[in-house]
Amino acid sequence: MDIQHAVAQPPLVIRREDYRPPAWLVPDTRLAFDIDPAATRVHATLSVLRNGAHSEPLRLDGAGQTPLSVVVDGVAVNDWRIEGDQLVIPLSGDAHSIETEVEIAPDRNTQLMGLYASGGNICTQCEAEGFRRITFFPDRPDVLSRYSVRLTADRARFPVLLANGDPVAQGDAEDGRHWAEWNDPFPKPSYLFALVAGDLQVNRGSFVTASGRTVELGIWVRAADLPRTDHALHALKLSMAWDERVYGREYDLDVFNIVAVDDFNFGAMENKGLNIFNSRYILADPDTATDYDYDGIATVVAHEYFHNWSGNRVTCRDWFQL
Repeated sequence: MDIQHAVAQPPLVIRREDYRPPAWLVPDTRLAFDIDPAATRVHATLSVLRNGAHSEPLRLDGAGQTPLSVVVDGVAVNDWRIEGDQLVIPLSGDAHSIETEVEIAPDRNTQLMGLYASGGNICTQCEAEGFRRITFFPDRPDVLSRYSVRLTADRARFPVLLANGDPVAQGDAEDGRHWAEWNDPFPKPSYLFALVAGDLQVNRGSFVTASGRTVELGIWVRAADLPRTDHALHALKLSMAWDERVYGREYDLDVFNIVAVDDFNFGAMENKGLNIFNSRYILADPDTATDYDYDGIATVVAHEYFHNWSGNRVTCRDWFQL
């Protein structure tokens, strides 16, 4: 069943008073991406737990992808169905492993939500409900999951492969391809998922936390823009020090990356460990930038970094809490 070209439906009215806890929890999520701008395969493995005493099936949100297979506890099943924009899977037990494989087309994603092509790169925007355009998932902020991600892509076209969390391993694959694995050990909502694949250069730095840990910092941009990233890197270090000094909040991963792209559809996004920015809020040249530009970069870098605790680690139950 192909929902790549599903007909747009009228907006659904959601009321705060109708909130109900999620019927199923997803403590762990493993994702494997075979990246191709025209046809990206996404294999997801979800560890799901029934939340309370009920007999509801598992309902996973989806939009704009073609479902290819569904596997429950290692066995391919055919009793799943699509209801509206949800994949519905009947489950009898309280704990299961759910595998799905879908195909998506980043270069035809003109909504710029989910996984999309940007200036030759592939990147994501998932707030508020973009993750469902990547894979089937209970795409709501009160479902927190630990993510392990494997990215595979053509090395010449996409030499840099980034995702949330810390890098785990990388290597070569067949036919000029390569892979990278990332792990984020801290549970997060799906709207904070991020990946970037592209031809980027990095301005590297480091920050020593109050407890003595060294955090590797990276600002990733097009090669021509690299000289204009020093101010943003300095602003990031100042922000990390301020959060420690004022609130006692130390950064909790070993790596913090920022990627800047020209046509990012938000000003910036606080994805855990992998912030994605519109270039205007990262790049500054003393020959052309005003004091206002420098101040704006420092402000937005700080704002997104501070979300690491207020928003990412401590998140909202539902979107009304914004």
